[in-house]
Amino acid sequence: MSMHLPALQVIIPLLLAAVIFLFNNARIAYIVSVAASWLCLAIAIQLLLLVNDGSVIEYAFGGWEPPWGIAYNVDQLNAFVLVIVSGIAAIMFPFSWRSIQAEIPASLHVLFYTALLLCLAGLLGMTITGDAFNFFVLLEISSLATYTLISLGKDRRSLSAAFQYLIMGTIGGTFILLGVGLLYTLTGTLNMADLAERIGPLQASRTLQAAFAFLVVGIGLKLAMFPLHLWLPGAYATAPSVVSAFLAATATKVAVYALLRFMFGVFGADFAYGEMHVELMLVSLALVSVLFASLIALLQRGVKRMLAYSSLAQIGYMLLGIGLANVSGLTATLLHLFNHALMKGVLFLALAMVFYRTGGSSMRHMSGLGRQMPWTMAAFVVGGLSLIGVPLTVGFISKWYLILASIERGWWPVTAVILVASLIAVMYIWRVVEVAYFKERPADLPTVSEAPLSLLLPTWTLVAANIYFGINASVTTGIAQNVAQTLLGGVQ
Repeated sequence: MSMHLPALQVIIPLLLAAVIFLFNNARIAYIVSVAASWLCLAIAIQLLLLVNDGSVIEYAFGGWEPPWGIAYNVDQLNAFVLVIVSGIAAIMFPFSWRSIQAEIPASLHVLFYTALLLCLAGLLGMTITGDAFNFFVLLEISSLATYTLISLGKDRRSLSAAFQYLIMGTIGGTFILLGVGLLYTLTGTLNMADLAERIGPLQASRTLQAAFAFLVVGIGLKLAMFPLHLWLPGAYATAPSVVSAFLAATATKVAVYALLRFMFGVFGADFAYGEMHVELMLVSLALVSVLFASLIALLQRGVKRMLAYSSLAQIGYMLLGIGLANVSGLTATLLHLFNHALMKGVLFLALAMVFYRTGGSSMRHMSGLGRQMPWTMAAFVVGGLSLIGVPLTVGFISKWYLILASIERGWWPVTAVILVASLIAVMYIWRVVEVAYFKERPADLPTVSEAPLSLLLPTWTLVAANIYFGINASVTTGIAQNVAQTLLGGVQ
């Protein structure tokens, strides 16, 4: 059975999605979904342990050896991302049952878990596949499920947000497909490892350059790279709370991984930096994103929308690490994939508990909750401190490496932007803390009690992870540095 772990990582949630839809029982759908998420996490951890020595696992479907058949390849990079995605799922899925009772009509609960499993299968498949066209297929599975999940909320604005994401996502998917098609026309293969070998002598090809551009723009739209970010604030702000939490912690991380995989695993660092000079675009757009999104977050009244714009700034940090084009910068990006999943998971789950008790997540709904929901608001504060980058939290670790990377390049203005954006984060997180702890609850809003234990336990699991990996970052830092050195090769 162990030899089939790469295939089971995707097949389990994919098949079980069909099973729970056919059974059409919400409670069974919930139990099966939770079990599937835990199985996926166990498989992902086992795969990471198997490749942690630098080895690569290759799995050929149907016995068709690559490049003729579809192959799943597992190395340290995608095993690390598999653990992130499945780990977040293993925490979010148990949380979801109580949360969706308040936000999604009971008649749609089975559809919710079906779409959630399909989304998980697509994200895991995009991460583990070694075939460029199979990546596109799994991207579409994940995207279609995501559009459905966003639209399921009672807020009617979620329909327009889902439609906007559908349009933007379709454009992004088309760009990716065009890029893959150009690569196939040029090389005659879709296997990523085979593509990397055949691309080597074609560095000056205009077709190769066009394929690179299509893929970067298409994936950039999926990861909400500025200025292709317009779909994200509405999607995160109006989707059901647990959907916002799951997407914020996983979807953009997989898109950043895809950018890394194509840039370094297919085209190569020499081509990306030497021929296409992608670092110039990434650094400039990332800096604008970090400052612009942080300032817009400061102006928001809705806390979910504030966190959505904050996510755009955090995506900017990840792209900045890639653009800095050194080991420290790429290490910061890889660390932030993991760390941002933890911190944003906490923040959105805390908001989900606020919504569960108060029926809203605006600043007004947060008034006085520091006394009425102390454990919920304490979790939000820890997540906020991590988002700012306070020492002893995971956010400090990745920002530290990002600052080191900018200093190594001698780019002091970049260092200044990182520090200024962190100060702005202090300001918008403090707005919530001030309202929750230092303002009285409005008389027209009912007194509420603490969130149930079934919601607090998953949230505080992420809180503990934020602190633990902020104090002891040896495991995550070691993996990130090894992967960064492998991806960059001799490019410095």
